[in-house]
Amino acid sequence: MMETLSENRCFGGVQGVYSHTSRATTGTMTFGLFVPEEAADRPVPVLWYLSGLTCTHENAMVKSGAQAWAAEHGVAIVFPDTSPRGEDVANHDDYDLGQGAGFYIDATEAPWASHFSMQTYVLEDLPALIFDAFPLDRDRQAITGHSMGGHGALTLAAKSPGRFRSVSAFSPICNPTVSDWGKKQFEAYLGSVEAGAAHDATTLAEGGAFDGLPVLIDTGTDDQFGHLLKTECLAEALMRRRTEATVRMQKGYDHSYFFVSTFMEEHLAFHGEALWR
Repeated sequence: MMETLSENRCFGGVQGVYSHTSRATTGTMTFGLFVPEEAADRPVPVLWYLSGLTCTHENAMVKSGAQAWAAEHGVAIVFPDTSPRGEDVANHDDYDLGQGAGFYIDATEAPWASHFSMQTYVLEDLPALIFDAFPLDRDRQAITGHSMGGHGALTLAAKSPGRFRSVSAFSPICNPTVSDWGKKQFEAYLGSVEAGAAHDATTLAEGGAFDGLPVLIDTGTDDQFGHLLKTECLAEALMRRRTEATVRMQKGYDHSYFFVSTFMEEHLAFHGEALWR
């Protein structure tokens, strides 16, 4: 059952916010969805945008400027939340664990396992809802994200061969098994850092998971969290594998949505080309 929370005219299309009961997270989830005007005539391609730590569905929806470029390319954008929420959902005093920090994995350890199934939510639960309710083309999907969401975009694409036509990321967490943004979460959610190897973009790249998949990554040279992102680890793994990919270090940019919005046009053009091919 889906509830419409708001719908606003936006660049010729509609920016909506909706809530529904999720089987994956066993609670109510909220998501944003921009649908371009072309959807009035035919199903349109879909770009998934996964947000970072502390974010909700609203951050990228409001700050990224993605709708303007999505409208130009006739592409819908889904903005899922970053975790389950509610009084009965486990949380933590640290901002990078618990609500707002789902890490796009399915937790196996208490107290997280009962709600924190964000991989299943993004790959199965939410798609089952939106492809039934909206004029979207399930055969034309791409995925992107920022920070923790960049980690999610890269790993979910790597683990879903043939599903996404392209993947991009802004300031992604690239090697979480050797970063404090990863080791802490894997130990809590999965019971060990070793279990997180299946959710590490660098490890997945070493196994060839990105071979043949269009990849674009942007990270700022002045990113205040650069030591946690480990962009160089993923770049080196892709080079050793000789996997075709574009990894760019953008001079002077930091981790903020000022950075994301600056390069959003290029990312939408990258995905638009792949989605309409």
